[in-house]
Amino acid sequence: MEFFHTPNHKHSFQHNKKRLTQEQVNLLERSFTSNNKLEPERKLLLAKQLGIPPRQVVIWYQNKRARWKTQSLELDYNAIQAKLETALAEKRTLEKDVERLGGELKKAHDLVLVLNQTQELPAHPVICSMFNSSSAEEGVGSSSLQQHEDQVSDHEVKQLEELYACLIGMQ
Repeated sequence: MEFFHTPNHKHSFQHNKKRLTQEQVNLLERSFTSNNKLEPERKLLLAKQLGIPPRQVVIWYQNKRARWKTQSLELDYNAIQAKLETALAEKRTLEKDVERLGGELKKAHDLVLVLNQTQELPAHPVICSMFNSSSAEEGVGSSSLQQHEDQVSDHEVKQLEELYACLIGMQ
């Protein structure tokens, strides 16, 4: 066991390891770009062209694939992070819109109550129920709106259109 921990062994190991030149790395990079898998024939050809052992070519490819995969994961993560930030910004915008529309609905409800109290318009149970605060809080389902629409006469529709035009004009 002491053999592996001796300074002489460590020193001799570093001398056996051959560093690649920039030209060799460039050739390996170009080869990797064309195909990130290394076939045996290509491994031998590259080793001969570079003047290094085939095992060093294999190790370089393994390391390069590992770095490439990490970079790919980082790019994927960044893309997902950007989509998340966009979705969160969209969510905040929609929440502001909901808050603004809730305020507008409350104003419309208050206006309908005032109009009903002053008797400028005849009291309409359909109008009152459509702007009922409990239905505004719970959300009026499409089926209940359809029931109301079925009950509304042409005259009431015209009055609702006039009320809507009045509300829009007050903004």
